[in-house]
Amino acid sequence: MRWESERSGRSAARGCTGTQAGGGGGEAGETEHTVAASPAKEIGGGLYGRSAVLLVVDVGNTNTVLGAMVDGEVRERWRVSTATRTTDEMGLLLLQLLKHRGIAPEHVRGVIVSNVVPSVLYTIEKASRNYLGCPCMVVGRGMKTGMRVRTDNPREVGADRIVNAVAAWERFKSPLVVVDFGTATTFDCVDHHGDYVGGVIAPGFGISADALFERTAKLPRVEVERPDRAIGTNTIASMQSGLFFGYVGLVDGLALRCKLELAEAAGLPGPEGIRCIATGGLANLVGSACDEVHAVENDLTLEGLWMLWVANQPRAR
Repeated sequence: MRWESERSGRSAARGCTGTQAGGGGGEAGETEHTVAASPAKEIGGGLYGRSAVLLVVDVGNTNTVLGAMVDGEVRERWRVSTATRTTDEMGLLLLQLLKHRGIAPEHVRGVIVSNVVPSVLYTIEKASRNYLGCPCMVVGRGMKTGMRVRTDNPREVGADRIVNAVAAWERFKSPLVVVDFGTATTFDCVDHHGDYVGGVIAPGFGISADALFERTAKLPRVEVERPDRAIGTNTIASMQSGLFFGYVGLVDGLALRCKLELAEAAGLPGPEGIRCIATGGLANLVGSACDEVHAVENDLTLEGLWMLWVANQPRAR
């Protein structure tokens, strides 16, 4: 199946109008949280002209990805380790990242966070208020997503998974599977109605590699890379082949099973019309080798956060 490369700098969402957080269909999360809107801050010239910047933050178990977005486009991105930090440490980190790319704190209009590590959320929220002077919108607090979550317990679905599903559906408007290569590799499925219907959680590539090293006496730790051939002629090459091609087989096998089930639910004759989108840290390396993956979208989560921010702004009266 043809694989398409990442398309950067695109977003289906433009502008800053929408509906206020809390209520309506397609909710994700447990408690309702009303996010106060702040007046847009314009940049008076410089790198971003007169556009306001939205800071989007995707907190994962291992890494946290941040992006500076202007009019739905990711202009800057950073990847830092997810760690327990004090409010001041988090605030100074945000200021340093912004300063390094020439963005003044007063140019940041707001912050939106997708988080799967509860212990770090408080410091991000407080640092946003204390150091950036911005409200922090959190995915999952009574937020309007525009997507119904049809699982046994919608509250246990990770915020990042909903963000990815929303972004992919808004872009393609067709049944699809999103594969996110993180600490765990997740497969998120959206049906032909645009509903989130569940997915798959598999051990991540790094977890598999660590387990192979830690649970064997003589096998060394190996670099993550794509080998030239499947048949290895030494221990290192054999391990890399097993890890890489074995993981490609896992992704292709699970993606195809998800596609078949989505196609059956949509009344399609086969899985050919079901897209599979890859994102996450190893999407370029592993996703590009998978026959069932149509495209790699590295900024899918960040773009989804922008869409949710826009959709949850109060409408002008």
